[in-house]
Amino acid sequence: MSLYKKLGLVNTRKMFEKAMQGKYAVPAYNFNNMEQLQAIIVACVETSSPVILQVSSGARKYANKTLLRYMAEGAIAMMQELAKEKGVNTIPLALHLDHGDTFELCKSCIETGFSSVMIDGSHHSFEKNIELTKRVVEFAHEHEVTVEGELGVLAGIEDDVVAETSTYTHPEQVVEFVKKTGVDSLAISIGTSHGAYKFKPQQCTKNANGVYVPPELRFDILEQIEVKIPGFAIVLHGASSVPMDAVKIINDNYGDIRDSVGIPEEQLRRAARSAVCKINIDSDGRLWMTAAIRKCLKEKPTEFDPRKYLGPAREALVSMYKHKNEYVLGSAGQA
Repeated sequence: MSLYKKLGLVNTRKMFEKAMQGKYAVPAYNFNNMEQLQAIIVACVETSSPVILQVSSGARKYANKTLLRYMAEGAIAMMQELAKEKGVNTIPLALHLDHGDTFELCKSCIETGFSSVMIDGSHHSFEKNIELTKRVVEFAHEHEVTVEGELGVLAGIEDDVVAETSTYTHPEQVVEFVKKTGVDSLAISIGTSHGAYKFKPQQCTKNANGVYVPPELRFDILEQIEVKIPGFAIVLHGASSVPMDAVKIINDNYGDIRDSVGIPEEQLRRAARSAVCKINIDSDGRLWMTAAIRKCLKEKPTEFDPRKYLGPAREALVSMYKHKNEYVLGSAGQA
């Protein structure tokens, strides 16, 4: 039996099949520490949503790969206990490597209990991307682990991911890529980007309320891809919406987040009704956590107990994750 099954995790195959049938997207939330992980579990149990616990290579280094495995075990135990307390069903959890860039990293994650991995060869040539992705798929499938590949490049900075400009996914390449690699899902580039600074104000228009509105996602590319590979699981990265409420709290409490514009939530909901069955959200969590911590430390400058400012940060995250599940991704009630 694969290690992840012994831990109580699932891979993403059935998750995605059900999501495509139900016209929603499974949330993939990144975490780096205990409070983020606790918030994800609480929010998803309370909304009865499946969830993908997502770890980047940088987060894995930060948390320590051995400790991370036991954090995942603890998350499962916490989920089961919380579900029992509330009298609700348990929810499916997958542990996923986000933006793995080498075969060795993916192999290590699989051998330490991950149930899903992403191999991001998008910075290589098309041929090299196929070669690298196929190698990971062959090893992963031997262990019943699902694999996400990527075609196209997202601009922006988030953790270890850095790219100056976006390159949209070419629909004419997806059939060959999927067929030759055997991947289980495909991350595409249709206008999302990593980090809080997705769009500059000069790239946007202003609505009647004076709020910046970014260019619409390239749904035409998504629709072409859906025609090319019907029924195949599509993934969106860089899908944080950069909530202005959180940005304002940060800036009102000695922060300096300027000219930040994210992906409108109504566009993400539209995407979630398509073949997009996994949506990655990381920066929004970082923003709300930072906002809560900054506000607490400004209001209570003598506070030095981490529980007193990390606790409110955790609560802010719970509220945000529940909102995403219920109103953006449509995953609430789908566990």
